[in-house]
Amino acid sequence: MRELIRAIRVTLVLWGLTAIIYPLVMLVIGQVAFNSQANGSLITKQGVVVGSSLIGQPFSSDKYFWSRPSTTNYSSFATADYDPTKADNLSQRTGVSGASNLAPSNSDLLKRGNEKDGFQGVQVELDRLNKAGIKPTADLVYTSGSSLDPHISEEAARSQIQRIATVRSLNANQVEMLVAKNTDGRFIGLFGEPGVNVLKLNLALDGLP
Repeated sequence: MRELIRAIRVTLVLWGLTAIIYPLVMLVIGQVAFNSQANGSLITKQGVVVGSSLIGQPFSSDKYFWSRPSTTNYSSFATADYDPTKADNLSQRTGVSGASNLAPSNSDLLKRGNEKDGFQGVQVELDRLNKAGIKPTADLVYTSGSSLDPHISEEAARSQIQRIATVRSLNANQVEMLVAKNTDGRFIGLFGEPGVNVLKLNLALDGLP
């Protein structure tokens, strides 16, 4: 009986440490030291949440930088039924992440893509870029593994500077400076490649006088 009571005590102590105290300590550290990251790295505009720096958004207007193509349907509603202005629909803006899983030999990858999820296919993306006078880069043509990549390469961003400057009647150097300000460097200066956060860049564009 004594050993049983001792085992129960040890179990309760370990349970308290690992299930209550440790999670609470991590929660406090996250909220105090890494508040933005712990709460989804949300981006606000005039007090309204417009997105996350970790999740890409589709942009099709000529006055904005275009983001990476995505196989993700950012709304679970049918297009005709989706109204982003309704409060009930705010939680439906982001769909399930994932790639199209189409093999290079699959004709749908080049011609049609996955129309159900809004992915238009490589050839359609190439035609759209060429029509806009944008040099096609891999990240402007192909989707990422998650289809939620918020970044494009510096090359992809710079290839769109002239179009943005023309549409918005801005100086190209002014737009180029915005691109540089919204470029994230390599992780700890060593890993990966610099990337431009498209949402942050487009918000900075809208903030220009």
